[in-house]
Amino acid sequence: MGYKDVYEGWKADPEGFWMKAAEAVDWIDKPSRALFDENAPIYEWFSDGMVNTCYNAVDRHVEAGHGDRTAIIYDSPITGRKDKVSYANLQTRVASLAGALRDKGVTKGDRVIIYMPMVPQALEAMLACSRLGAIHSVVFGGFAANELAVRIDDAQPKAIIAASCGLEPGRVVDYKPLLDGAIELASHKPDFCVIFQREEKPAELIAGRDHDWFAAQEGVSPAECVPVEGNHPAYILYTSGTTGAPKGVVRPTGGHLVALNWTMKNIYNADPGDVFWAASDVGWVVGHSYICYGPLIHGNTTIVFEGKPVGTPDAGTFWRVISEHNVRCFFTAPTAFRAIKRDDPTGELIKEHDISCLRALYLAGERADPDTIEWAQDVMKVPVYDHWWQTETGYTIVGNPAGIEALPVKIGSPTVPMPGYDVQILDEGGNPMGPNELGAIAIKLPLPPGTLPTLWNAEERYLKSYLKTFPGYYETGDAGMIDEDGYLYIMARTDDVINVAGHRLSTGAMEEVLASHPEVAECAVIGVSDQLKGQLPVGFLCLNKGSGSSNEDVVQECVQLMRNKIGPVAAFKLAVVVDRLPKTRSGKILRGTMVSIADSKDYKMPATIDDPTILDEIKDSLQGIGYARG
Repeated sequence: MGYKDVYEGWKADPEGFWMKAAEAVDWIDKPSRALFDENAPIYEWFSDGMVNTCYNAVDRHVEAGHGDRTAIIYDSPITGRKDKVSYANLQTRVASLAGALRDKGVTKGDRVIIYMPMVPQALEAMLACSRLGAIHSVVFGGFAANELAVRIDDAQPKAIIAASCGLEPGRVVDYKPLLDGAIELASHKPDFCVIFQREEKPAELIAGRDHDWFAAQEGVSPAECVPVEGNHPAYILYTSGTTGAPKGVVRPTGGHLVALNWTMKNIYNADPGDVFWAASDVGWVVGHSYICYGPLIHGNTTIVFEGKPVGTPDAGTFWRVISEHNVRCFFTAPTAFRAIKRDDPTGELIKEHDISCLRALYLAGERADPDTIEWAQDVMKVPVYDHWWQTETGYTIVGNPAGIEALPVKIGSPTVPMPGYDVQILDEGGNPMGPNELGAIAIKLPLPPGTLPTLWNAEERYLKSYLKTFPGYYETGDAGMIDEDGYLYIMARTDDVINVAGHRLSTGAMEEVLASHPEVAECAVIGVSDQLKGQLPVGFLCLNKGSGSSNEDVVQECVQLMRNKIGPVAAFKLAVVVDRLPKTRSGKILRGTMVSIADSKDYKMPATIDDPTILDEIKDSLQGIGYARG
């Protein structure tokens, strides 16, 4: 069956489609049906089934005779350490940690916050929670104390599992003082903390509250897997809200298992035993879905990589990891490839490594501009598949289903909707739009299994944030269009569609034009307030290292490019060359913050910002062209 047959098969019988997919999961009690819609528009999947995530991700592979298969490869170019953990070893380690948590009072439904760097113990902590039916919430290691405190007060964890420190190129990040500060700030106090001491910087433990990772497990009997209902939350993952309170996305256990297992073969074309590498972090949804759960549920080997695309030690580190560990499927963010391309524009470093083991590169996390995709294709000599999804959905909304049928790539499009997702383009009144018309991207309810059923302790906020604008639809917050072949094009966040003298223009389309300049490594376009035209676009350009052109020449050439490719309607006359763009740690450019700076408005320092000092550089650049007057 090809993609169209599979997609139409789902549309004709959604219940049957997902019940068949659920057969690949080991249930304790099988669900009586797939969809539970009695409380619509709050939908649930597989609610009356009984299951355990950790059993499906670890124990069943050992019981099937695959205990010797490598579950986790740890590769840390920062420390020089490498390690392999078999499924049998992982089972022992997870059951032991779960036993320690159980003996200290953690039971089904309790919350546990995990505050860890990219080490195998982070995955062990997640799996130990799911083994007990505890609900984990991973907070990005090194997050500021006040932001961690907000999450402690919202999730109200019984326990916190943390590492003493994290490692960045050239520096150690002390986690323990941040954790102590967060607990002090928070109204809710955890019963206890478990601290994984890293030899680079062990931390002082607070007597009575803090327990050493290994000491806590001494003399403890291993924990068995606790059955939970299909609608039981597996985890809470906080997305940074634009207001003060982050949104706690809830991930339901049954749908999570069914959906992730389905994606591993059908989207990523991964077979059990293949090495799958998502170069992300456990603090992000990609880390949950495709470093920890997806690969392990499917019986793959997953890579935990503690490093960066450049600087650990150079722009060839990705190629080394792929070659050395026989990676078949590779998934990362476009921003990682822009960093590599900027440091090594001609791709010289890849020639030092044999990456013939690799089947495909998958990009997600932000819009993949054509220039980046074309560069990756040319250098890597493998198919490059952009795909689109969100923290809220947990896996692909629109992608190229390589395991069903590798569809022709249209550069600039993440391809087509996956089964479960009825994606539509709506105008401001909620009416469907025609092919190639720019509008709001919405998904007809119900969303498929594994997607968020609600927000943690905030059902009204869930309804208001996602379901109110277009009744009967989930509002994605993205703007785009669908062509006559059914391919989706994401042009911007809805907020990033700017209005220039009555013309609705996509900042994404403008960024595509700027990125096509041979000296531009990375760029961003924002809309700034203008008394005459409402808004005007401003471009920010990061140039390739060793660029032979002057900044003034590149700016003039980019203005002309925009005039040639989009036309005078864009009114594009302002661009500045900057060394860096402000980003979240996952690589998303903070365009909204840049707009606030340009318009001299107050803004909240984004919790996930990678380096706050960049905002001062952006402000200086904007003042140089007459903006950011405040």
